[in-house]
Amino acid sequence: MLQPPHQSLQVATVPAQRAPVPVRDQRDQAGPWHTEAVCRRDEAGLFFAPSKEPTASRLAREEAAKRVCARCPVMIECREHALLQPEPYGVWGGLTAAERRVVLARRRRREMELKAAPPAGDHRIAG
Repeated sequence: MLQPPHQSLQVATVPAQRAPVPVRDQRDQAGPWHTEAVCRRDEAGLFFAPSKEPTASRLAREEAAKRVCARCPVMIECREHALLQPEPYGVWGGLTAAERRVVLARRRRREMELKAAPPAGDHRIAG
């Protein structure tokens, strides 16, 4: 089990939105998804690394952030926001920046495969 870091974590805040965020549902009068985010309440320091954070501390902090994300009612909206922006730092929607890069690479590869695939119903035989 990883031990908490001996140095205190700097408290970070959730960055301001870079672009307007769509309302989750037109019938939902609560507003943009981020107003319901659990991380906005009191745990924002978990989501962004302090400078020169040791690896063990970073991994422990990221796991703690992911546990917060797991109970968040807007985790999927947060994740999609971070993938569409793309957000280069922090834990968003239960994914680290490195994990988001993997998801984006898979999406790009899948899009390329779909573009390269013959249209459905095209059963011509090469020859």
